Amino acid sequence: MGCTNCSSNGLPKGCKNNGACGTSGCEKLSVFDWLANMEQPSAEKFDFIEVRFKNGRKEYYKNSDQLPLQMGDVVAVEGSPGHDIGIVSLTGELVRLQLKQKEIDPKGGTFKKLYRKANQRDIDIWRKAQEREEETMYRSRILASDLKLNMKISDVEYQGDGNKASFFYTADDRVDFRELIRVLASEFKVRIEMRQIGARQEAGRLGGIGSCGRELCCSTWLTDFRSVNTAAARYQQLALNPQKLAGQCGKLKCCLNYELDSYLEALKEFPNTSIPLHTHKGEANFQKMDIFKGLLWYSYREGGSEWVVLEVDKVNKIIAENKKGQKPQALEDFVTVVEKQPSFESVIEQGSITRFDSKGPSRNKKRRPKQNKRGPRKPNSNNGKPKK
Repeated sequence: MGCTNCSSNGLPKGCKNNGACGTSGCEKLSVFDWLANMEQPSAEKFDFIEVRFKNGRKEYYKNSDQLPLQMGDVVAVEGSPGHDIGIVSLTGELVRLQLKQKEIDPKGGTFKKLYRKANQRDIDIWRKAQEREEETMYRSRILASDLKLNMKISDVEYQGDGNKASFFYTADDRVDFRELIRVLASEFKVRIEMRQIGARQEAGRLGGIGSCGRELCCSTWLTDFRSVNTAAARYQQLALNPQKLAGQCGKLKCCLNYELDSYLEALKEFPNTSIPLHTHKGEANFQKMDIFKGLLWYSYREGGSEWVVLEVDKVNKIIAENKKGQKPQALEDFVTVVEKQPSFESVIEQGSITRFDSKGPSRNKKRRPKQNKRGPRKPNSNNGKPKK
């Protein structure tokens, strides 16, 4: 995604401006400031800011000195230890809403300090530290492999002052990386911090394109990772195919939960599909359903190759009669006529491949000039001059 700064300064998309352009168009998990054009009373200004770091990591700081900050400003904040460099992603009332959503009390919580706006020296050190991240990640993977550690280092993030590096890794089992920390500290001469993340967090940090053709939800806007189980696929009548239901992280796709509430609400009117329908014609079992159209298909257990489509209320009626000991004559008495959808056939498939080939003799032969039966034309005696 590009932003207005990418087009105004002539740089292509992905200008590596690190989101400092102020429009929040190049960053992950960006939030639109819909209060940007509204000036709030000075007495009611909320003195907290949201600062964004690498890969959408965000933290909140208190602007105790009332510095005039805007979205996109590069600031120096308190680190552990030292200081870190980040970009202001939100200010004002929207930060209050974000804290409320994350259940953070602005009065009771302890917030790190906001030092100042970053000067050019801070930015230069920050940029040099960022340039070392990729090389550090590749080198750390080699060192972990030499120590035969069953772990995968997926990302490295340097602190703004360049004195600390956070290594993000994934592992199936517990890993003893004490020797790795000593090797990394002697190799890169910085303070080392190891952070274990899950497969979903790893996909969110690395990014990618999903099977839908869009960027991954976890790397663009999704902030909370809810548990997804196969029951969500069953409720939506999806085939339990791991290759189609799993995302790039190897877990079930987060989008299986997006429409689950709508399916659960619609399924409240549906009967238990394990209950057979008893009629004088025979016993019928459930085959499939269309949840949003409210239709169910049943077939007779004996000699029933054809399926009978019924509405939900009629199926509930038959089940209620069966509980009373009553049986209808046949399911065909309750059949719902389903309108057939118009079929659209391909025009190309209708035509034959050889429809443009000529079946008769070729007409491309050169025609012979016709001879005049009266003989050759006599020359004009007037030498081509018209007669008077």
